[in-house]
Amino acid sequence: MADPIHQFQIQKVIDLPDVTLPLLGVVDLAVTNSHIAMTAAFVAIVGFLAAVTSNAQIVPGRLQAAGEGVFGLIDNLADSIIGHDGRKYFPFVFTIFLLILGMNLLGLFLTFTATSQLAITATFAVLTIGLVLIVGFAKNGLGFFKLFWPMGAPLALRPVVGLIEFVSFLLRPVTLALRLFGNMLGGHVALKIFAGFVVSLGLLGLGGGIGLLAFPVAALSLGMVVALTALEFLVAFLQAFVFAVLACIYLNDVVNLDHAH
Repeated sequence: MADPIHQFQIQKVIDLPDVTLPLLGVVDLAVTNSHIAMTAAFVAIVGFLAAVTSNAQIVPGRLQAAGEGVFGLIDNLADSIIGHDGRKYFPFVFTIFLLILGMNLLGLFLTFTATSQLAITATFAVLTIGLVLIVGFAKNGLGFFKLFWPMGAPLALRPVVGLIEFVSFLLRPVTLALRLFGNMLGGHVALKIFAGFVVSLGLLGLGGGIGLLAFPVAALSLGMVVALTALEFLVAFLQAFVFAVLACIYLNDVVNLDHAH
């Protein structure tokens, strides 16, 4: 059976010479399967949005309805969680959602899934928390630190609860990155394992004799592959949606800090 982890290895597709840059040192400019997967997702998203908006009709067709549905989903999400100011941060949340969704879905068709790389998911997480910090200090100044001083807690417990809140805030980018990374990695590993069972048990059954008993197990494994594939499509959407929801929640904490405290 093939190594299920092999599909996540970054490999050079086009080898280019290294360059030396000030402060950065030696930089490898090779084009890898990770670059191709991310670029393909970006091109697919731009193409989808261009197709949706290029010939907009009062009565939308299927493609336009799908685009408007995705737009409305994230617009309502930002408005319901952040409130009136949610429109300001809609472009960021919408972009993050589409990028993650595009990479997740393309990973089901390509041999490489960009969001199965911790470096990619960590980049999304750092960008999100970075925006939260920028908005928090820009909108509240030093009052941003009220986020870690819960006014509703008893005075004696506030330092302890504040410390817990501070540690929880520091762990937000970690949990954002690991949740997306773990779900995409685990699902693809399970698919690879059951697909390997189908091939190996099928070949065993072709040998005849007692090996014929392997056919029912191979058929069962094939059914698991079909079921897991359908589940992976759902997980691809849910993980992008969960990331968008958490991004809105974290932004709401700093946008409406005075209301929450």
